[in-house]
Amino acid sequence: MEIKIFNGRVPKESAEIRKTVFVDEQGFSDEFDDFDEKSTHMVLYDDGGKAVATLRFYDEGGESVHVGRVAVRKENRGSGYGKILMNEAFEIAQAEGYKKMTVGAQEDKAGFYSSCGFKPTGERYLEQDYPHVSMVKEF
Repeated sequence: MEIKIFNGRVPKESAEIRKTVFVDEQGFSDEFDDFDEKSTHMVLYDDGGKAVATLRFYDEGGESVHVGRVAVRKENRGSGYGKILMNEAFEIAQAEGYKKMTVGAQEDKAGFYSSCGFKPTGERYLEQDYPHVSMVKEF
C-alpha cells in the first residue's frame, strides 16, 4: 500500500475515482471546482498499485483545514482504506499547525466521519439535493 500526495491539481487517478463515485454512482453534477486548485490531494494505492481511494483538503483560514471528496472504489469499501487516508490527512494537518479539520459530510456517511473522530456542528443542509451535515474534528 502506498499514499501519494499531489498539490494544486487533481491527479488523474483521483479524478477517475471521484467521477465514478460522485457523478456515476451518486448523481452529482458539479464534482470539480475551484477548491481543487488550492487543495492537497491524496491517493491511496493498494499492494498491486491500483488507485483505490482519494481525498482532498485545503486551508480554510486560521487554524482550520477542510477535508472533502473522500471516495473509495465500490469494490474496496469496508477495507479500511478511507480511514487510512483520513488518518494520514490528520497527521499532515497537525504537522502543518492546524488545530481542527472540518467536513461537509453526506448525512448517510456521517457514521464514517464519527468513527474518525468528527462531531456534528450544524444543522442538516442540502448540497445538490443530497442531505449533508457539517462536522469538525479538533486535534
